[in-house]
Amino acid sequence: MSTFHPDPEATGAETPHLDFAGTTPYEDYVQADVLTHLQHLRSDDPGEMVFLVTTQVMELWFTVIVHEWETAAHALREDRIPVARDALKRSLRELEALNASWKPLAGLTPAQFNSYRGSLGEGSGFQSAMYRRMEFLLGDKSASMLVPHRGAPRVHAELEKALQEPGLYDETLALLARRGYAVPRSVLERDLSQKYEPSPAVEAVWAEIYADADQNAELVRLGEVLTDVGELVWRWRNDHLTATRRAMGSKTGTGGSAGVAWLEKRATKSVFPELWTARSHV
Repeated sequence: MSTFHPDPEATGAETPHLDFAGTTPYEDYVQADVLTHLQHLRSDDPGEMVFLVTTQVMELWFTVIVHEWETAAHALREDRIPVARDALKRSLRELEALNASWKPLAGLTPAQFNSYRGSLGEGSGFQSAMYRRMEFLLGDKSASMLVPHRGAPRVHAELEKALQEPGLYDETLALLARRGYAVPRSVLERDLSQKYEPSPAVEAVWAEIYADADQNAELVRLGEVLTDVGELVWRWRNDHLTATRRAMGSKTGTGGSAGVAWLEKRATKSVFPELWTARSHV
């Protein structure tokens, strides 16, 4: 659905309301003027605009996806599986749009990237607070990742809260336990500020659920949409890796990261691990 209207003179349509006392209602709602003046370039290279805007678009998608996953986590806590599934299914389309954000950057040559790379200084994507909240919701917790945000009290507080809260998978496993499945107490009562570690007992629970798909149809559908999320997260990480390889090879990443080596390690990891490994036992 679009908020844009064709030229009334070209279509013969009735002239829309054009005279407003202040800014337009569209501007008041979308804040387009704010969004389109957030680009402060630091080089003369024409390609920097594409890099900067694409990165800003990614941040907006992170924000939407965090909203969806927090909605889903809250619904799972209240045993409202259909509400959780709807939010997760919306996030699939949003993840696809997020992943497509790599396309404008995927063909960068080293020379093109180097022409404005110095403008980034110590800036690096791993410093993104909203992306960190995404990772925390996926169960990839790390208190050390709060350190870069100590100088921004509001952002730091939001991240600290997310670090201590259950993620999507924690809420899913708690729901399974309430349904009578043998999720270990060590998993249910784990330190939520730590990274989720796979459990053979949780793998057995998912194998049991999937083995009787007719009887457990609602839980299988939940497991499948979580698997869809995990697959698109894996694709995001691999697309990031590919774009970085093309742009800078194996050089040290911005912000002091290990660059491609760090991304390669991330790309091998699956979120919601037992949902993947349990399939070998069904």
